[in-house]
Amino acid sequence: MPALIKVKHQIYLATIMNNYFLVLRSWTSRRWLFAFGSTILTALIISLPTAVIQTPIFDREIAVTAWSIPVIVLTSILSGLLFATYIKNQSGNNEDESLKIGGAGAFFSMLAVGCPVCNKLALLALGYSGAIKYFAPVQPLLAVAGILFLLYALHKRLTGEFKCQINSKIKVVQ
Repeated sequence: MPALIKVKHQIYLATIMNNYFLVLRSWTSRRWLFAFGSTILTALIISLPTAVIQTPIFDREIAVTAWSIPVIVLTSILSGLLFATYIKNQSGNNEDESLKIGGAGAFFSMLAVGCPVCNKLALLALGYSGAIKYFAPVQPLLAVAGILFLLYALHKRLTGEFKCQINSKIKVVQ
């Protein structure tokens, strides 16, 4: 019985991934350009104020963690793809909840890669030593939560877009 469940699960995942690729292949060059631009913009919006990219304006007291760069890359790519789903395509998807979920995901990722003692809210609530002792260990969890939120939001948008493509291809017989 468990082998049957495993096979059904693999078939289900393969079907979902195929649907995603079908939707992404149907995107126009305008959508891909927007996805690329918003990916770069998201990376800069997260990296500059958190001082992952060093600038004369922002500084960090605590070094950048090893997992910060991969979190920024994943967050930027997922955000770029999510933002691009809001560019009008031949099949419309008017679902609005994904933008809020995706925004929360990007915000969590930004909190995750930031310096724990540079975060004013954490510093005010916990103090310097509290931010290091309590907030810093939670940051990887915030990163995972942020990426999961973005994945969920993108899943909802791409699934809705696939369903709209299917519905637009069905002809109503009267």
